[in-house]
Amino acid sequence: MRTYDIVIAGAGSIGVPLAWQLGEKGFKVAVIDQEASWGRGQNRAAIGGLRATHSDAAKIKICLESIEIVSTLEERYGIDNEWYQGGYLYVAYTEEQRSAFLSLLKLQKEAGLDIDWIEPEAVEKLSPGIRREGLLGGTFSPRDGFASPLMTNTAFHKLAKDSGVDFFFNTRIDGVAMDGDKVASISAGGETWRAPLFVNAAGAEAADLASLAGVDLPIHPDCHEAGVTEPVERFMEPMLVDTRPDAESGNYYFYQANTGQVVFCITPRPQIWGRDKGSTSSFLPLCVRRMLELYPRLRNLRVRRTWRGMYPMTPDGLPIVGYPEKAKNFLQAVGMCGQGFMIGAGLGKILSETIASGGGYASPAGSTGYGFVFDELACTRGFDHVELLK
Repeated sequence: MRTYDIVIAGAGSIGVPLAWQLGEKGFKVAVIDQEASWGRGQNRAAIGGLRATHSDAAKIKICLESIEIVSTLEERYGIDNEWYQGGYLYVAYTEEQRSAFLSLLKLQKEAGLDIDWIEPEAVEKLSPGIRREGLLGGTFSPRDGFASPLMTNTAFHKLAKDSGVDFFFNTRIDGVAMDGDKVASISAGGETWRAPLFVNAAGAEAADLASLAGVDLPIHPDCHEAGVTEPVERFMEPMLVDTRPDAESGNYYFYQANTGQVVFCITPRPQIWGRDKGSTSSFLPLCVRRMLELYPRLRNLRVRRTWRGMYPMTPDGLPIVGYPEKAKNFLQAVGMCGQGFMIGAGLGKILSETIASGGGYASPAGSTGYGFVFDELACTRGFDHVELLK
């Protein structure tokens, strides 16, 4: 029997930074993951974009926290994570796009986002060689950026270990023992873990894990592919996002990393449901065609590799964060919809502060609190079975 203050399932974009923040506050924390090491689930499939540019005020506030943490890892802890603050640029080539972007600016600014509309000349200055024909401008948020997901998660893992967090890899959770409406213990790898508080941060496996406690989560993974080119001298600053759909795809986006490579991704239409991690023959021709239509100067770059990962999707595209009624000490931090890397650091900070202030089921002193206060930062929408207790 292993006993902790908090047991976290999942050593990825959510679980590792949360463990670090909890360890820093004096909690005795264990992190359990079925993979061989940290960040080997969907974290390693992330392309590294970190933006607070969202249409939801809660996500904006959480991701502003994430940017503050991720962008200062080297300054504060001497850990390089290839952070580059190039900003995010949403380009508009249709009146519909321009109207949609402009309508969001008020909400985004009220939530604390540094963003504004820029004219075509400013767009071209940030991205020399972008197609000017039909360009109406775009919204630019200069404080957004990009970093290596693996290096960032490795930094969080080191900081968590330094704060006393225990990690258990190659360990799959195969059972949950209930005591009424609370989780009494979990079993994994032939051992049993007890704690006042358990956290589900299992990414694409989150619904499977929750079901062991009798909790039904509407999380279904869909597949997305990405690619990276050879490194070249810097020629563009921001992450470019084109939201125009076509018959085969939705939005697509790409940026030039700190190390010079161009990293790119596209949203397939229709969605591809499942957990297949195998690359396809259709992704590269589709994504490259659309990228070259927007940015012709990319044509001479050579692609090094492509890969595939999963977005744990919810019906409304928003994360599920809170305690379910059937398992009131089983915090769900799940359904990040492909945005776990950009949400994780900020959400870990906010959740750890909430738990430490008594809004959870554990404390460094060993006392137990009741409820979870997430007030205006609550991300959950429309799920009756996931209640934010107060």
